Amino acid sequence: MAIHATAVPGPKLLTPQDHTLILIDFQSQMAFATHSINAVALRNNAALVAHAAAGFGASTILTTVAEKSFSGPMFSEITDAFPGQALLDRTSMNTWEDEAVIAQVNKIGKQRIVLAGLWTGVCIVGPALSALAQGFEVYVIADACGDVSDEAHQRAMDRMVQAGAQPMTSLQYLLELQRDWARTGSYEMTTGVAKKFGGAYGLGITYAKTMFGAHEG
Repeated sequence: MAIHATAVPGPKLLTPQDHTLILIDFQSQMAFATHSINAVALRNNAALVAHAAAGFGASTILTTVAEKSFSGPMFSEITDAFPGQALLDRTSMNTWEDEAVIAQVNKIGKQRIVLAGLWTGVCIVGPALSALAQGFEVYVIADACGDVSDEAHQRAMDRMVQAGAQPMTSLQYLLELQRDWARTGSYEMTTGVAKKFGGAYGLGITYAKTMFGAHEG
């Protein structure tokens, strides 16, 4: 029997309206011991994700652990994207065991959870496995996470993927939310975020627009 293709997106693709992004423990003390990704790339990728979510209006929860007593402030690259938004500070390493966070998840009421933060093997594995067990669909932005070693990060990603989480990257997150350059309402925001935080891809956009007046649409 022939398969009939239709020009519609697959149901596994994210949209700005269908998920809650939880950014977890992007804090100084956690970053000091992170060695699976360098600090510059980590901060850049976290900023890209945060500004993408803010630009598209995706529901976002910002949470820290022991902010005042131990771990320090959340990266300004993230908080700058959400001016005035409260940070939910926890004592639990597993975000999913914090009542204030879960109250916010339930208030938002979306079945898809997208996670990024430090460290992958503790603060991301915990909520990922917990949310999956409760029937949520979980995505993990792998290059906006980090751990104390490459081994720790990779084994954590393996564990979550084997449990059903879907891995993605920071740039993938941005472009998946845009997905069509004909969506002119978010075009300038998307390319602006990419130019600022998108590394070589952002440089390419800057070059093409400056030299040739190019436009993806």
